[in-house]
Amino acid sequence: MIIVTGAAGFIGSRLVNRLNQDQYNDLVLVDDFTKKDKLSNYTELIYSELVDRKDFPIWLKKNENQVQFIFHLGARTDTTEKSVEIFNELNLNYSKEVWNLCVEYGIALIYASSAATYGDGTLGYSDSHELVEKLMPLNPYGDSKNDFDKWAIQQERAPYFFSGLKFFNVYGPNENHKNRMASVVLHTFRQVNKTGKMKLFKSHRDDYLDGQQTRDFIFVEDVCDVCMHLMHGRLNIESGLYNVGSGNARTFLDLVTASFKSMKKDLNIEFIDIPEDIRDNYQYFTEADLTKLRASGYNKEFTSLENGIEKYIVESLNTTL
Repeated sequence: MIIVTGAAGFIGSRLVNRLNQDQYNDLVLVDDFTKKDKLSNYTELIYSELVDRKDFPIWLKKNENQVQFIFHLGARTDTTEKSVEIFNELNLNYSKEVWNLCVEYGIALIYASSAATYGDGTLGYSDSHELVEKLMPLNPYGDSKNDFDKWAIQQERAPYFFSGLKFFNVYGPNENHKNRMASVVLHTFRQVNKTGKMKLFKSHRDDYLDGQQTRDFIFVEDVCDVCMHLMHGRLNIESGLYNVGSGNARTFLDLVTASFKSMKKDLNIEFIDIPEDIRDNYQYFTEADLTKLRASGYNKEFTSLENGIEKYIVESLNTTL
């Protein structure tokens, strides 16, 4: 039996879909299933049971002898949320409880960290454990993820295998519920269909032109493939933190241009100021260092930005019109 927390969410639901494709059907999905905007993410998936996230620790204590693996992807992911208490409850303390139960019952664990832990990127994007204590995230969300990473790698008692995955900018199907936190691909699709144009942030730095801010964008299906690689290789792969990105930074202009092309629309961009509430904490460059992931034996090529966007728009978003 495999557990997926955050299973009604974006990455979690796509991972369950991938597990189903690989004939893993004895799955327990953990989430807050009262949120109706996520219902379509899991209604067609195959699973054994749904468990509310609040009930999961008790459920696991009763059923631990059936569980072989936990993907802990559930988290509060809103980077504009300012409440440290919320992040401490949902991202830090809940994750500690899951970790300790995995230690107690001998269960392997993969959990979601984030590239938000890297802050403004001054210290680079290496997933070396030596860097973790020095990182300075730009918001409480990033702090919560880095705080758990710090705690995890300091533990003397750990699951026999664990990995914290530092997800970079993930895009793809099943993110419709994310609203402001959705990928720029989805925002582009919605804006262009509504207004015929896309608004992109201006640069507020002299060393970047408008639209030339860069991110490491990664297709969600590639993220799921990395998760499967680590699960299958858990007896031979070293535990620890792993970057999960494409390793190839691309500009927002590249992304929007590819989106217009996949939508068969003429390029039409308007540049606007970055909102004041996020301007001081805005990242201008991210790119995953994949040295550790490649050393673990993962040698597949990642989906190109253009191919991923075309697949997402043509096979998923266009079907919702």
